Amino acid sequence: MDSELAAAIAASRTASSGADPDIVTSRALFDAAVTGAVKAFFHAALPQDTAYKVHEQMIPVDGGEILVRCFIPAAGGSSATYPVLVNIHGGGFCVGSIELDDYILRQLCVQLQLSTVNIEYRLAPEHPFPIPLNDCLAALKWTAENPALVQADLTQGFIVCGHSAGANISAVLAHIARDDPFFEGRRLTGQILRDPSVCHPSAYPESLKSDFRSMEENKDVPPVTRSVIEKLRRWHNAPPHDPRYSPLLYPSHKGLPRTYIQAMELDPLRDDALVYGKVLREAGVEVKLDFYTGVSHGFHYNWPALKVSEKVRNDFLEGIRWLLNSQGE
Repeated sequence: MDSELAAAIAASRTASSGADPDIVTSRALFDAAVTGAVKAFFHAALPQDTAYKVHEQMIPVDGGEILVRCFIPAAGGSSATYPVLVNIHGGGFCVGSIELDDYILRQLCVQLQLSTVNIEYRLAPEHPFPIPLNDCLAALKWTAENPALVQADLTQGFIVCGHSAGANISAVLAHIARDDPFFEGRRLTGQILRDPSVCHPSAYPESLKSDFRSMEENKDVPPVTRSVIEKLRRWHNAPPHDPRYSPLLYPSHKGLPRTYIQAMELDPLRDDALVYGKVLREAGVEVKLDFYTGVSHGFHYNWPALKVSEKVRNDFLEGIRWLLNSQGE
C-alpha cells in the first residue's frame, strides 16, 4: 500500500467508532468525512465567480423532479458554445449528493472550457433500482434536448462521467444512448468510468469468472470494503443479472463511445474496471485505462491531499482532454 495512504487509513481508524451505521447515519458520515473533505480541500482553488455561470433547473422524472446544476464557461460570452460533460456522483446509489463533485466541476468548467451538468438523482433505499438510473437517464435526455440552456454544442463533445456507482450508471447510459432512437444525431462521444462497478458477483459470466479476483483479494481494504459494498447493494436492491445494473452482461458492446477508465490496485472492484476495459477493446471500442498501484477504492475523495490523489485528478483531467481531442479526428 502507498505509504501516505496507509498513514491516512491508520489515522481514520483511530477516529472510527467501528459501528455498522444505518442509512441515515451512513449519509451523515459520508457527507462529513468525504464530501466535507473534498470541499474543504478544493475551496481555496475555486475559480473566480466571474469565470463561469451557474444554471440550476428542476427537471421532471417519474414520480417527482430532480435538480441539475450546470456550470458554463463565461470567457466566451453568451454566444459561445462548448462541449458538455454530464456528471453522476458516487456513493453506492445510497449516499452522497450533488455537492460531492461540485467544486471539482467548477474547476473543470473553467480549466477545460467545458459545460458541466451535475445530477442530484434520488437515492436508495427510499428510491431503489432502477430509480437512480432512470433519474440520470432523464437528466441525460434533458441535456440532449436543451443544449442551448448550457451553451453546449454536442458535436464538440457529449460525455457521461461517473465515479463508482456513478460509473455504473454511466456505463449503462452509454448502452442506452447507443441503442435508443431518441439519441439519433446526438449520440454520446465519450464515457468516463472511475472505479466502476459493472457486474454483480453472482452474475459473473462463466468465461470471465477467473478474471474476477479482487473482490476476495481486497475485501478488507478501506475505505470501501466488500462488506460495505454488499450493504449498499442490499439497499439498492438491483437484480444481479439485469444489464441495467450489470452492464458487462449486455449482449454487445460494439458501437460504444470512446472510454476512459481509472482502476485502483487494492479496490474490491478493481477487476470490474480491468475486465470491462478488456471487453470493450475486444468489441472495437477505443479505451484509455489508467491503473494505480498501492491504492484503494475512492481513496482520492477521502484523502484528496495525498500525492497519489493529485495524480489521479491530473490523469482524470487528461482523460477528459483525450476524449475531447478525439472530436477533431
